[in-house]
Amino acid sequence: MNNGLAHERSAFINFRRYAPDPKKHGFRWVDIKQLRFSAESVSDRGLLAALIGHEQFRDDYAGGGVLPDGPRHGPYWLRLITPDFYEPISQEKAAQTLREWVDPLWDVPTELEADLQREVFARLAAADGIYYLSELGDEAIHDWGRVHDYFHELVLIDRSDGQITLIVAADD
Repeated sequence: MNNGLAHERSAFINFRRYAPDPKKHGFRWVDIKQLRFSAESVSDRGLLAALIGHEQFRDDYAGGGVLPDGPRHGPYWLRLITPDFYEPISQEKAAQTLREWVDPLWDVPTELEADLQREVFARLAAADGIYYLSELGDEAIHDWGRVHDYFHELVLIDRSDGQITLIVAADD
């Protein structure tokens, strides 16, 4: 079921690839999924609902990848995620959240910074709407959902390009 969204591409940035010292990367990574929607699509909330219903959203982000009939999304039971859990945030706040997650433990290598700029921060700057998945609470955490110390999820809506981008920044 694609709910009017078509998956175009995915990208994965594994910090381990950039770290000279394997202990410095903190097992962090960023997963980016870009989907296309038609110009006559509905409201942002309608696009969020379509994203939640899309096959690409069924990813546990723990090595299993996208499971078309999977019951999990990140640390959460999929059935408990609704558009109401996505809060609109500014581009500045989204960038700050990600920068604080990326920077505190090490000097970011130049190549990693360039890839983050291209795949994440440039998309933030182009988005018409940015939504952050708020904490759903303990009852929404699935049976092994606490494998991540951090789990940041942003949804970027770019109406001029007809794209919705799901960005998950986490560790494991």
